[in-house]
Amino acid sequence: MEQELHFIGIDVSKAKLDVDVLRPDGRHRSKKFANTPKGHGELVSWLRSHDVTPGHICMEATSTYMEDAAAALSDAGFTVSVINPALGRAFAQSEGLRSKTDAVDARMLAEFCRQKRPAAWEAPHPVERALRALVLRHQSLTDMHTQELNRRETAREVQMPSIDAHLLWLEAELKRLEKQIKDLTDDDPDLKHRRKLLDSIPGIGEKTSAVLLAYVGLKDRFGQARQFAAFAGLTPRQHESGSSVNRASRMSKAGHVSLRRALYMPAMVALYKTEWGKAFRARLEKNGKGAKLIIGAMMRKLAQVAYGVLKSGRPFDATLHQENACVA
Repeated sequence: MEQELHFIGIDVSKAKLDVDVLRPDGRHRSKKFANTPKGHGELVSWLRSHDVTPGHICMEATSTYMEDAAAALSDAGFTVSVINPALGRAFAQSEGLRSKTDAVDARMLAEFCRQKRPAAWEAPHPVERALRALVLRHQSLTDMHTQELNRRETAREVQMPSIDAHLLWLEAELKRLEKQIKDLTDDDPDLKHRRKLLDSIPGIGEKTSAVLLAYVGLKDRFGQARQFAAFAGLTPRQHESGSSVNRASRMSKAGHVSLRRALYMPAMVALYKTEWGKAFRARLEKNGKGAKLIIGAMMRKLAQVAYGVLKSGRPFDATLHQENACVA
């Protein structure tokens, strides 16, 4: 006899996971876990100890906080769905839920899962996970290096030896990480080919291509280039309310900050150093767009171009973009 399905809602924050299990008999069971590798293991053990199998888990896409938990649960054999937070909010409103706490959100997600049966999320390949971990570590050490350089400007002489020693270590470690990232992509034929495609885009260097590959991965998970741009938080967000409020659109920023920061300098290079980027900038300036908006538009364009070359398997062709330079 086939076991009845359990539905699990998980409200994810940086530090913890609020878990609500909706049993086949309609009863709920809840518990909190740390959002750490140890906490993920304890969650899997707890679910198994209560015979929550088969189970369908639903959580919202919350920056990078949900990814490791989702991967651990998927690896453990659970069906995991990751939904847009806007869907969760709309469902809560439709159910008349007025309170908003982590526990209430977890219960709402369990009920959403039961009613809507969202599509299963596909965990990244282990090589993709390793690449993402390495690029995130590289970005963290880069920030640390910048902080130490800033400290050096105002440090007392007695502090200099410590700062300089730390800077030397950081520089050596950054080089080691860059080699590790390159070796990882070189050792995988598919990743190496995809990296070469990204390297064909003017302004996209090895560091940026590594970040893009870490999030695009080996499979085309997005149906359109615009979806990847939205995943990076680079699509415009409109704000309209009746006839009295109609603000200018802004970058949504509801996505991966690592992708956005990786695309900033390539966008500047493209806008000021390449012919297709200069044409893109000139057209937007002619339309009265400001510098910040133009940079954001080029970041979005680069995300779309990067996804386009990976999807098509063809290197970057500047003539295509010079002809359509006004398209942001």
